[in-house]
Amino acid sequence: MSVERALTAFAGFMVVLSVALTVWVHPNFVWLTVFVGVNLFQQSFTGFCPASIAMRKMFGLKTERELAQE
Repeated sequence: MSVERALTAFAGFMVVLSVALTVWVHPNFVWLTVFVGVNLFQQSFTGFCPASIAMRKMFGLKTERELAQE
């Protein structure tokens, strides 16, 4: 799995989790959804995402480019 695919899966999971927490725990968990959305938005322009850096270090994932070069 590439970093890009893992990041997309992680973001989707976090959105679903935050919506569930908003419905069943407390309405303020909606801010987690906002945080994920803003982070994805800024990442699309800057290319910087802390979650992708953590995934590379913790799980040893490679980018699509690195996988294509192998």
